[in-house]
Amino acid sequence: MSTELQELFQKNRDWAADVEQNEPGFFSRLLVQQTPQYLWIGCADSRVPANELVGLLPGELFVHRNVANVVAHSDLNALSVIQFAVDGLKVQHIIVVGHSNCGGVRAALQDLRLGLVDNWIRHVKDVRNLHAALLEEVPPERRIDALVELNVLEQAHNVCDTTVVQDAWSRGQDVVVHGWVYGLHNGLLEDLNITARTPADVPAAYQRALAGIRARYVAA
Repeated sequence: MSTELQELFQKNRDWAADVEQNEPGFFSRLLVQQTPQYLWIGCADSRVPANELVGLLPGELFVHRNVANVVAHSDLNALSVIQFAVDGLKVQHIIVVGHSNCGGVRAALQDLRLGLVDNWIRHVKDVRNLHAALLEEVPPERRIDALVELNVLEQAHNVCDTTVVQDAWSRGQDVVVHGWVYGLHNGLLEDLNITARTPADVPAAYQRALAGIRARYVAA
């Protein structure tokens, strides 16, 4: 690898040429406006490239990423992204996406000490503690992925509770919140069925998704 990272600039030129060849005028159109229908809130893991997973081009997916796809009510970064997406871009779907074998979730589950990021992972530990009884029923080798799904459930619930989404729903704006998980082992997305488009949807959606997680991870 070169010090100047010329190989990345070359890959960028190749990518831009391919896009322009396949869709002539694409970048000229993109310059005028972006009109995504979706906000993706995902993990910062380099193995989870949001646009590629759903086959969307730049301008078609608004993306926010952080360690373990957390939506904290005190995180002005995430909240600002959600507000711009909902109020400015008028996205119709907000999708919280976790992924299997997430390192941040593993650290929370196993109480690993990693440094400054421990303070951020504290949010996932809160999810672990909230669902401690359920996790105790899960076989040890499956607990990481169970907590991945529980974390998506709680973060999607947090999105529903934001003032931005609550205000959008109160004025009748179409905003649907989803929770998904991406499988690193197979490249597939899975819907956890916490899907809400009004405040009234949230309690039933939460319980439905929680029951689904229990059914998948706890032996009958």
